[in-house]
Amino acid sequence: MPSIHEVPINATFGAFLASRDFQSRVTPNGTQRTTLIVAAVYILVIAILWHIPFLSWIIYPFKLLTVGFHEMSHAFMGVLTCATIHSIELDPNEGGATSMSGGIQWLTLPAGYLGSSLIGACLIACGFDTNASKVASLVLAVFFLFTLWWARRDWLTWVLIAGMTGLILLFWFVAGGVALRYFILFVGVMSCLYVLWDVIDDTIARKVNSSDASAFAKVCGCCPSQVWGVLWLIVAFVFFALGVIVGLVAFKDTAAEQKEDASHFLPVPGSSNALSSTPSLSMTTTLMFFVLSGTAFSLL
Repeated sequence: MPSIHEVPINATFGAFLASRDFQSRVTPNGTQRTTLIVAAVYILVIAILWHIPFLSWIIYPFKLLTVGFHEMSHAFMGVLTCATIHSIELDPNEGGATSMSGGIQWLTLPAGYLGSSLIGACLIACGFDTNASKVASLVLAVFFLFTLWWARRDWLTWVLIAGMTGLILLFWFVAGGVALRYFILFVGVMSCLYVLWDVIDDTIARKVNSSDASAFAKVCGCCPSQVWGVLWLIVAFVFFALGVIVGLVAFKDTAAEQKEDASHFLPVPGSSNALSSTPSLSMTTTLMFFVLSGTAFSLL
């Protein structure tokens, strides 16, 4: 007679509660619904501007920024695999190149697409919260410094990063950082969309012999570049979705609560909260010192 394994009622009830809890966590509140609507508008606007002549110049700097994320991801993975980074260059035609020697190619080659999509996903998640957007801006500042060092002979990279740094500083001062939150969200959406479009365009819709996927296919020798392109595309979609889910789960504060919290975390200089927040000012001053010092060192 076959044995019957009964599932404990407590285990079933616990799984049900966990499912209900996750569902409640990913259900957006009013502020999060607004963020999702804004993100959807970003997707629509970017898709329209992408293919309209002349109007596409509006998002041209952000295309170059995502190319910078791509090349920076190559470089960081190269550093992690003991490669020597010689230079990073951005092409005005929305291309880029990272010159390195050494490293592990089967890690450094896919790092461009996967790294920039991961960066985009992290920025999307941070775009759900004002303070998280401030932290993301500080992290971007560190990334910018490394990129400037590796691209110190590339004038286009300097102009691009200078412009983006100016926008971040400008939006930091608008509405207590609310504008910065939507700017970080836009950059995240732009980065993820660019990865998706670039992978489809270079490896699936048409085969480009000089693409990362083609180079990776030669290194692996087991699958054509289109297969790797499809796999990277799936991973990029997963990162995009995870960015939204993490934002929904981690940042449940309302707009009013975010405004209150942001007024005490790295507040706008000159405000009453900034004057009474010495640690925040010290942190900001220290960061600016390192940014300026690193920039000056890169110029040498």
